[in-house]
Amino acid sequence: MVTDSQIRRLKKLSNTERTAEIAAAKAGMDPKTARKYLRSGKLPSELSVDRNWRTREAPFNEVWESVRDQLAVNPGLEAKTLFATLQRDHPGRFADGQLRTLQRRVKIWRLTEGPPREVFFAQRHEPGRLCASDFTHMTELGVTVGGRSFPHMIYHFVLTYSNWEHATICYSESFESLSEGLQNALWALGGVPASHRTDSLSSAVNNMNDLDEFTNRYVGLLGHYGLKGERTQVGHGNENGDIEQRHHRFKRAVDQALMLRGSRDFTSLDEYHRFLKALVEQLNAGRRARLAEEVATLRSLPERRTDAHKRELVRVDSGSLIHVDRSAYSVPSRLIGARVEARLYMAEVEIWYAQRKVETLPRLRGRGKHRIDYRHVIDWLVRKPGAFENYRYREDLFPTSRFRIAYDILFETGSSTSAKRYLKILELAAREGEARVDEALRVLLDRGEPVDCMEVEKLLKAADQNPSVTEVTVAPVDLAQFDTLFNDPVVLQ
Repeated sequence: MVTDSQIRRLKKLSNTERTAEIAAAKAGMDPKTARKYLRSGKLPSELSVDRNWRTREAPFNEVWESVRDQLAVNPGLEAKTLFATLQRDHPGRFADGQLRTLQRRVKIWRLTEGPPREVFFAQRHEPGRLCASDFTHMTELGVTVGGRSFPHMIYHFVLTYSNWEHATICYSESFESLSEGLQNALWALGGVPASHRTDSLSSAVNNMNDLDEFTNRYVGLLGHYGLKGERTQVGHGNENGDIEQRHHRFKRAVDQALMLRGSRDFTSLDEYHRFLKALVEQLNAGRRARLAEEVATLRSLPERRTDAHKRELVRVDSGSLIHVDRSAYSVPSRLIGARVEARLYMAEVEIWYAQRKVETLPRLRGRGKHRIDYRHVIDWLVRKPGAFENYRYREDLFPTSRFRIAYDILFETGSSTSAKRYLKILELAAREGEARVDEALRVLLDRGEPVDCMEVEKLLKAADQNPSVTEVTVAPVDLAQFDTLFNDPVVLQ
C-alpha cells in the first residue's frame, strides 16, 4: 500500500526522469500503480472510501438495548461488570475474548450518547494573590530514623503563581501543625500574600456547623497576618489542585533524592530535616524569576509570630495523670492535686506551674492514647508493689524489651515478690540511668545469670570503677632533673 508521501515524491520524479518506470522504481512502487495515481492526480488518502459495512455480525446487537438501559440508569457501570452480567444471564453465549468488543461499544456510547462529563476550567493566577496549603502523608516513602520507622506528614505550602513551596515535618492535622507550618512558610518567604486556601480541614473549618465558618483559632491566625481565608467544597479536591499536584511532584522528588542518597535511614531527625530543606531549596531555585514578581506584591510580616500552641488548664488527678486533648500523660507525683497549665505544641506538651515550666513531654499522636513515664510514679509503686500487676497502664512501665524479659523471668519463678523485685530494678533505672541499667540487664541475660536488682547494682559499680579507655594518666615530671643535666660536666662538653 502506497502512502501520500510516496505519491508526492513520484510526481516530482516524473518531471525529472526519462520514463514513468524509472520514477516509479525510485518512489518504491509498481509502474501500474504509479500510472494510476499520475492519471488521477490525487493522493491515496483522497481516493480512500470509508467502509460502511461490517465484515461480521456484531455479537451484542440482540442484548444491546438492555445494556444501554442499564447505562442510562447508572452511567458509572463498567463494561467488565456488564459483560459478567451478560455471561451470567446468557450461559455459554459470550466468550471471554469478546470483552474488548463490549468495552469499545460502551466507550462509543459514552462519547456519543452518554451524560456530559465534568469540565475543569484553567485559572489565571496573579502574583501575590493566593497561597494554598494542605497535609500529605509521607509513610509510603519508607523513611526511617535511627533504623526505626518514622510515620509522619508534611505540611505543604505553595504560592499558586510562582509555585514556590515550603515543607514542615508534622505528625497530625492538628491546628498546632497548621499554625506552625503556615508561619514557618510565611517567615521563610518574607512576606504575606492576599489569601490562603485550604480544603475542609477540621483544624481550620468548623465542620460541625456552618461550613462557611472557620474556627476561632484559625480566624485569629489569619487576622494576625492579614490573610483572607478561602476553602474548597467538600469532596472537590480539584479546587485546591495547585497544592494537590505539588504533593505528587514533591513526594516524587523526595523519592528520587532518597534513591540518589542510597539510603532511606537517617541518624537523627535533624539530619532528615536538613535533607528536606536542601531539597526544597533546590526545587525553588528554578522559580526565582516568578518569585521575584510575587515578592514585590507581598505585604509586610507582622512584628512577631503568634503563638502556635494551645493552652489548657487541667488538674493532676490522684494517679499523677493529666488528661489533655483526650489523651493521658503522667507528670511528677509532687503535682497531684495541683491545677497546671498544659501548652500543646506540634510535637510536644509543656507543663507549667506558677509561671515555671516543670516538664516537657512528647505529644501523643491521635486521641485516646496514654504516655506514662515510670520516673513520675516509681517511688510510690515501690511502696505499693501489689498495684503493679493490674495497673491499667502497666505496659508503659517496660521501657525496653530487656526490662520486659527481666520481668517475665522473675514472674516465672512463681515468687510473690517478683513484682517488687522488678520495681526495684525500675527504680534503679530512674536513679542511675535507663541506658546503663538496660546494658547491665543485657550482660546478665547473655551470661544466663540470675536477674536481680543486687546483681544489676554490682555491674553498675564495676563499670564505675573501671577507668574509661579514653582516660590517660600522665606521671608528674620532676623538674630537678633538668638542673642535674645542666650541671653535669659530661653533658656540657
